[in-house]
Amino acid sequence: MTTETPVLLTIFGGTGDLAQRKLYPAIFRLFQKHQLQQHFAVIGTARRDWSHEYYRQVVRTAIASLTNDAAEITNFTSHFYYQSHDVNDVAHYQTLKSLSQRLDQQYRLRHNRLFYLAMAPNFFETIAQHLKSEQLLTTDGFNRLIIEKPFGHNYSSAEKLNKALTATFRTDQIFRIDHYLGKSMIQNITNLRFNNQLEALWNHHFIDNIQITLSEQLGVADRAIYYDQSGALRDMVQNHILQILSLLAMEQPAFNNHQSITIAKQTVLEQLHPLTAHTISQNFIRGQYAGAEHVKAYRQNNQISADSNNDSFVAGKITIDNPRWQGVPFYIRTGKELAAKYTRINVQFRTPAGSTAPANRLTINVEPEATITSALNIQSERPTVLKPVSAFAQNDAYANLLQAILHGDATHFTTWEELAAAWKFIDPIQAYWDTHEPEFPNYQPQTMGPQAATDLLTRDGRTWLD
Repeated sequence: MTTETPVLLTIFGGTGDLAQRKLYPAIFRLFQKHQLQQHFAVIGTARRDWSHEYYRQVVRTAIASLTNDAAEITNFTSHFYYQSHDVNDVAHYQTLKSLSQRLDQQYRLRHNRLFYLAMAPNFFETIAQHLKSEQLLTTDGFNRLIIEKPFGHNYSSAEKLNKALTATFRTDQIFRIDHYLGKSMIQNITNLRFNNQLEALWNHHFIDNIQITLSEQLGVADRAIYYDQSGALRDMVQNHILQILSLLAMEQPAFNNHQSITIAKQTVLEQLHPLTAHTISQNFIRGQYAGAEHVKAYRQNNQISADSNNDSFVAGKITIDNPRWQGVPFYIRTGKELAAKYTRINVQFRTPAGSTAPANRLTINVEPEATITSALNIQSERPTVLKPVSAFAQNDAYANLLQAILHGDATHFTTWEELAAAWKFIDPIQAYWDTHEPEFPNYQPQTMGPQAATDLLTRDGRTWLD
């Protein structure tokens, strides 16, 4: 039988898109799995003047597609409470504290607190400071802070944010959400490598190259203001792609626990080959999509400057300075308005000595389907066969991550040390691009990016594996 963890979850930004699209469905899935049942409560806060009942109706709408059981919905939403809140107003924290204490007694929550900051990062420091100064943190239960990216705009801003948060919360109390790390297939990379004989082949002797593609079919849409301040490099490469790369490339952890896995990932990120202006110009490609029928060009979005040089596409070649990966390139690409939506990892093996057959390939499909396939050579008219090996149920990434936070398991979250190493790698690329004028737009919508991204592999005698 599943043991429920008593908890009060306070969501700052409880009326927002993130809460309604991701958090409320994820909390409901945990309710259905009995990870949350009787001893939990949720407080949604925002500036809007909502009642508890109106808030519960919003939550009902958010989970409507997940159940037809009216009694179940009523039971679930009865645990939700709303508090109008100005994050800069000290008095509002006192009101929030009173409500928290009342719900703690009502639901017997044992003073366990989760604080989810589903708001813009510029509010993080203010909220954390007031949680401490107004004594919303408890002394005889757990206190955990959950934040979403972006974790800074560069290394210096990320370091400043980290110092501000650790002034209130211990390092082990801070959970940085990277929703890709909640995806079942990403979480299975370590199982695939270390619980199979495959690990014996996982090195430069047998692997020719590894490709990581995070392809998005839509444009920037209603994220235009945020995206034009971030771009694909900061929005996707600095976090999602480098986290995936670290799981693929790390050494086997000393122990199967959060601390050992974190150290292994951090070590890889610190071993990424340092970049120079020359290697950036040769090995990193940026793009921005043009307009086409029924598609506005990136610069035609009315929330984006007509001369914006922001990147909506990035491709790159990354190498790692350690014996395991000597000479093995990791090719990465991501972008908006591409030909299809998928996340895929292709591991291209070397052709055996003396063989003229095509090289073997292992493909890890993360989404939309979670599958592992292999291209093996057999006696056939078509020697290379893509063969399904296994398929995984697509569990909700946010539900996976919230469940881990309830249990205090930080394995699938980004630590400050990993974040620092990632920013130190990314910052030189952005700095180089900021001082060099691009020729934008340089790719058509519904393609796989600019020609330069194809050329990046062609010059190495390789191609992107789709």
